[in-house]
Amino acid sequence: MVRGLEKVPLERCAGFLHRVVDGVCGRSFPERTDYADLWSLVEWLELIETLSSLFRTIVGKKCSDAEVQELLSDLKPPHVECVLHCVRSREEEIRLALVERTNGISTSQLKDFNWELKLALSSDKLASLHTPLLNLTLNVKENGTPRPVTIEMNQDELHTLTSAMEAANKVLLQLK
Repeated sequence: MVRGLEKVPLERCAGFLHRVVDGVCGRSFPERTDYADLWSLVEWLELIETLSSLFRTIVGKKCSDAEVQELLSDLKPPHVECVLHCVRSREEEIRLALVERTNGISTSQLKDFNWELKLALSSDKLASLHTPLLNLTLNVKENGTPRPVTIEMNQDELHTLTSAMEAANKVLLQLK
């Protein structure tokens, strides 16, 4: 899907890529409305996800310029150079965003989980549904002081959290 980048005129390419990096770093991604004439919604979403993943991979694996060019072998050379310039100029910022992202769920914070399973009993109707909920209490350290954070979630939310934690763990292992 990275070939979709070639639809961006070269004079707009750097600005677009830097906005994608902004999104990777926790700020806002580029506005689709600014590029609606270039891609469909599906193409847009795929391109943003592909580029975000590409930037995280290049920085996380400390890829050389040759490795980046290999990853982008489907692109025309001017667009490859644009990507390389963007990544190299913002490499440290991307790396810090990756570290911050994995720091959010660090192993020191995860070791103190308290798990409690209960049934929702807030009303007669809800009680009759027998909806299992999980009360998760996290002991999060802020400025060296532990602070309990309690989250109540259903089975789908628990699955999403578990998937996110597994993904964060993989990224953390790649950075080591």
